[in-house]
Amino acid sequence: MASIIDRPWEELARLIGTKDRQAVESYLGAIPASEVARAVSRLEPEVQSQLLATLGPQTAADLVHAIPDVQAAGMIGRIAPGKAAAILDTLQSAGRADILGELDDTSAEAILSEMVPHFAQGARTLREYPTDVAGGLMLAEYLAYPRDHTVGDVVDDLRQHADEYRDYQVQYAYVIGEGGVLIGVLRLRDLLLAAKRRPIEELMISAPVTVPDNAPLEDLIDLFDSHRFRFLAVPVVDEHHSLVGVIVRNRVEAAAGERGISDYRKSQGIIGGEELRTMPLLLRARRRLSWLSINILLNICAASVIALHQDTLSAVIALAVFLPIISDMSGCSGNQAVAVSMRELALGLVTPRELARVLWKEAAIGILNGTALGLLIAAVAWIWKGNGYLGLVVGSAMAVNTVIAVSVGGTVPLVLRRLRLDPALASGPILTTVTDFSGFLLILTLASALLPQLTAK
Repeated sequence: MASIIDRPWEELARLIGTKDRQAVESYLGAIPASEVARAVSRLEPEVQSQLLATLGPQTAADLVHAIPDVQAAGMIGRIAPGKAAAILDTLQSAGRADILGELDDTSAEAILSEMVPHFAQGARTLREYPTDVAGGLMLAEYLAYPRDHTVGDVVDDLRQHADEYRDYQVQYAYVIGEGGVLIGVLRLRDLLLAAKRRPIEELMISAPVTVPDNAPLEDLIDLFDSHRFRFLAVPVVDEHHSLVGVIVRNRVEAAAGERGISDYRKSQGIIGGEELRTMPLLLRARRRLSWLSINILLNICAASVIALHQDTLSAVIALAVFLPIISDMSGCSGNQAVAVSMRELALGLVTPRELARVLWKEAAIGILNGTALGLLIAAVAWIWKGNGYLGLVVGSAMAVNTVIAVSVGGTVPLVLRRLRLDPALASGPILTTVTDFSGFLLILTLASALLPQLTAK
């Protein structure tokens, strides 16, 4: 039992080596659900592949569902296409598309060619959509019936295919016309309580709420937020109003959460997709180094200002204490502005063309906050050194740099979006460089101009 609790991957690796499917599946069942992902992630890549090859398709699918998509895709991509196809065939359409989307086209196509044909076709269709629109998030499993069906026809179908439909997220059934055009929605409660011979067209809700298959994630979030207690799922239609899938609330919420996490990773310099510590060392190092290399060059530019004013800094050593304070506080103010602009862009509350409006709004708050922060840091400098000119220098630098920081932070995401660049990735280093450069330049230039007063005894 200790091995299960403390280091479950060691016993799991031993059992995988025996190729005893029953023993491996029993052990996975004995591990706490919260520990399964950790145990699998600690296995060597080859052993992970052996694990999937050993398990039955359904158990393997349950395991794939419990671990991150990028890790699951790595494991799926290393096993035989036929075995991988058998595992993906047991997943829901969205899960299949998520994992196949992490694979390169060659590997994905090799697996798709081995899958059940209608599952493969559905996966190919979902892969054609971007991951942050309704078509990329929808489920291809739904119940749809022709308008000329009766209640009895539908109930008989539900009974005959109960095993298949059991895994569907069934909340509603849909009524379709010629060409699969959506014409109504059936609530299952109304269906089950109606007479068998009654046409379903008489029970359906006409003109249902739908979303187009190219609707962006922001619109889906707004839809479910505005109908929080009304909709659990909404039908997705194409340009011809034909039913192509169903979008459910939990998929939208998960996608919104993943976008937030992705933006945070990018803002911290984790680029190239998700990073896990089980990934190859050189891959992780290369991704991080590409970001850090740019940052070191930008920091050298900011540090060059200090080098040009080293005589002033040597004469008034107290300035060295305030340089990082001004840089850091201005950076914090700028990051607040970045966050607001990113959120408003996501919600569609501002467009990249509204630079002047955003600049004015941020400059106004920068003047207020900059004045308050400048007075505070000026008072600290005056009390500490008893020199009002030192307070004037650091206070003025803080105030002006705060205005610069929030102005840049508020507008840079809009500029980057207009240039079709990723605001989450590039806003941070641009803001840091600008606030460091301007902060150092302001305080050292002002200090150089007032050097006799600062050094007077």
